[in-house]
Amino acid sequence: MLEDTLTLYKLIVLYMLSRVNFPITNAQVSDFMLQKEYTDYLTLQQVISELTEARLISSETVRNRTHLSITLEGRETLRFFQNRIHHGIKEDVNTYFRENSFRLRNEVSVLGDYCYLSSTGEYETHLTVTEKDVPLADIRLSVPTEAMAQTVCDNWQEKNQEIYQYLVSQLF
Repeated sequence: MLEDTLTLYKLIVLYMLSRVNFPITNAQVSDFMLQKEYTDYLTLQQVISELTEARLISSETVRNRTHLSITLEGRETLRFFQNRIHHGIKEDVNTYFRENSFRLRNEVSVLGDYCYLSSTGEYETHLTVTEKDVPLADIRLSVPTEAMAQTVCDNWQEKNQEIYQYLVSQLF
């Protein structure tokens, strides 16, 4: 019985990842699964780990966020077994993406990171916005302290659209 339940959780994660054309974060998958009370956090992390080990999903860590994508093998597996996912669960997933697609895409397509530049003693921030794997903006700023670098990255996450629109209006 437990194995059937884990298999269902794996299929739900594969179904979620198949419904979007961009990577979603582990936290985004977790938010959905926990909000719907399909499973608990530890079981979900086991499921994601097993899917990754089986190469049915790929996992990439970007600034403390794990981005998940379905692989070709994952799509093929889902194609064979998606009939095991209850229609109501599929509808929950589809509704979730319909209602949250813009927010989810924005969370993974806007990145801000920083590193310490030892030769200059400053921190370099790297701010990006991508859409469908196409970079729309790629900005590097040097700042004197780590606190400032963190603030720049946090502000980029909150104000990227305004900043991008300002740049476009000034440059075009």
